[in-house]
Amino acid sequence: MRSSKLLLRHLVFVILFSTLALAQGVMPSRTVVRPVLTMYSSATTDADVVSQALYGATVIVLQEKEGWSQIQTPDQYKGWIETAGLLAYKPGEAYASGKNVVQVRSLFAHLYRETDVTKHAPLLTVPFETRLEVAALPDPSKPARWLTVLLPDGRTGMLQAADVQTTGPPLSIDDTIALSRKFLGLPYTWGGTSSYGYDCSGFTQMLIRQRGKVMPRDADIQAAWSGLASVERAQLEPGDLLFFGSSPQKITHTGMYIGDGKFINATTHETPMVRIDNLNEPYWTKLLVAARRLKP
Repeated sequence: MRSSKLLLRHLVFVILFSTLALAQGVMPSRTVVRPVLTMYSSATTDADVVSQALYGATVIVLQEKEGWSQIQTPDQYKGWIETAGLLAYKPGEAYASGKNVVQVRSLFAHLYRETDVTKHAPLLTVPFETRLEVAALPDPSKPARWLTVLLPDGRTGMLQAADVQTTGPPLSIDDTIALSRKFLGLPYTWGGTSSYGYDCSGFTQMLIRQRGKVMPRDADIQAAWSGLASVERAQLEPGDLLFFGSSPQKITHTGMYIGDGKFINATTHETPMVRIDNLNEPYWTKLLVAARRLKP
């Protein structure tokens, strides 16, 4: 009951703060407080799903109406979400933007009330890449199993240290390919950008993000992105991105080349999941329309 009342107070605060900010011509920022927040093309769950926003992410509210907010994510993508999934964080601050920040490295991480996994159900289960504020960073010289997480709504949670890592340098191509294999078998999810389920462009966008670059969200826009350079099929190297469609002007799918004629992708072909496919199969050869390499 106390938890429900706390969330209700936060929702009222979000609405009042947003109304004031919008009235003053300011685009307010908000923090996502659901593990994965689905974004729609319009203000209804009957609309098309366009993308997702992850727990703890800071988004910009563009407009609001009847329990819905149109938001813009850090990669500049826009969509409508249910306002109840947002929280007005500390004015002038973004959650998980300070020094004591870790990022989920497991496919999922449970946050608990206490340091005992048997007493209660997890408070939250957050996906890969979720950024979290902690009371103190893990000390490599004094390994500890648990970290205290400071949640955006003021609560604290307990997190197993093995589920997270501190932010490190961008991954090499080899490390990115090794990472990509961790997701094999995850379900294909239209609009998905998390380990709860990726779509094709959400998956490749995540892999490029691990290499230190923020790439646009959709496959056709990715293929035209200035951060990529064109490459011929005969010159393909591991880490290159492949784009598929009925023509270069109608790109509908993407994946990452991993060598030996194979590529990894989130696909609905045959089995809807993250899987490794053979570029030399007639199905894929017919659809391949472009290849790109990440610029330095």
